[in-house]
Amino acid sequence: MNKTFKIYAVIFIVVMIILALFEVNKTESTDWRKNFDINQKSPFGLFVFAGEINGLFKNKVKKIDQTPYDYYNQNQKKQHNILVIENDLDKQSWNKILDQVSGGSDAMLIVTDIPKDISDSIGYYDSKISFEDENVLKLTDTQYQNDFIRLDKFPSGRGFTFIKPGVEVLGKTVEKNNTDQANFIRVKFGKGNIYVHCEPLFITNYYLLKRGSVQYAQDVFSYLGDRETVWFVEGGSKNSQFFLRFILSNPALKYAWWIFLGGLVLFIFFNAKRKQRIVPVTEPLRNTSVDFVKSIGNLYLQEGDFHDMMAKKAQYFLNKVRMDLLIDTQKLDEEFEKKLQLKTGKPMEMISEATHFIKKALDPYASVMKEDLAKMNRLLDQII
Repeated sequence: MNKTFKIYAVIFIVVMIILALFEVNKTESTDWRKNFDINQKSPFGLFVFAGEINGLFKNKVKKIDQTPYDYYNQNQKKQHNILVIENDLDKQSWNKILDQVSGGSDAMLIVTDIPKDISDSIGYYDSKISFEDENVLKLTDTQYQNDFIRLDKFPSGRGFTFIKPGVEVLGKTVEKNNTDQANFIRVKFGKGNIYVHCEPLFITNYYLLKRGSVQYAQDVFSYLGDRETVWFVEGGSKNSQFFLRFILSNPALKYAWWIFLGGLVLFIFFNAKRKQRIVPVTEPLRNTSVDFVKSIGNLYLQEGDFHDMMAKKAQYFLNKVRMDLLIDTQKLDEEFEKKLQLKTGKPMEMISEATHFIKKALDPYASVMKEDLAKMNRLLDQII
């Protein structure tokens, strides 16, 4: 195990121990943000409401993740109910909703804010905000006088002011230090009705799970008729499109992801410092002796001077006999042939024939042919 691997192993173990300590000692924190998301189980999400809405509307609910503008451009609907809960709609979508209401549909808007020109057309000019820590929501109808909900966690304190004549107040907010203010109204618009409730907290997970709170929600939705209800949800458009959304939304995967990134950074850091630069490959100098010899041989072959070539080959052979075999080459007689045969172990006939060609090569007046050169060269190469 090399030293670098040991360092990486120690760092990894230390990081894992630190993360384990954090995991053991961490305290679960509650997310109190008002997200109004149908997929969120946090206190102010709508997960419980989304699961119970079919019971409230007798399984006549249709969830739409399009904007009202896109949906009604593609669908022609008969009279129906429209439900909007804290959905950030554009002006064109609000106008499409008003068009449907004027044709006989009913719309319930559970929102804290809508465009001013739309609110003006409905019948109120502004919304009032109180900063009381606690308030109570009640309905004005006497048959619902015993049904109320107490908001003890972050109430928005919103209420309607400057209400036009003809607007019916259906619910109000009751506070200790302030006068009652309207928070639930109904407006006749064309052939239909518009219901606006400015405190959407009453349908969040936290309040629906409190004892006695469900009845108030049932009373509010009882104003809508028994027919199909189209709910424009914003959960689909609010989902992050970030490619790591699933990993980062899961605590275990998120820790694993950060450990991976941290390990990768450490690996790059140590590797960059300790890695030796690549040594360039240097081509060795080429031995051109063989090429030179071939060139000289080709030159002699082109000149056709076979005698000179035989003479040089004979001299080279005799020099090698003197240097390697230590045989005197001044006299090429029978004694020379015997010594050469003893040293090389070749047949005497081959030695005699080679000696004959050597003598012929060294004789300046001898006549030689190309075949003589080839045969002598073959014999001498076989001897030594």
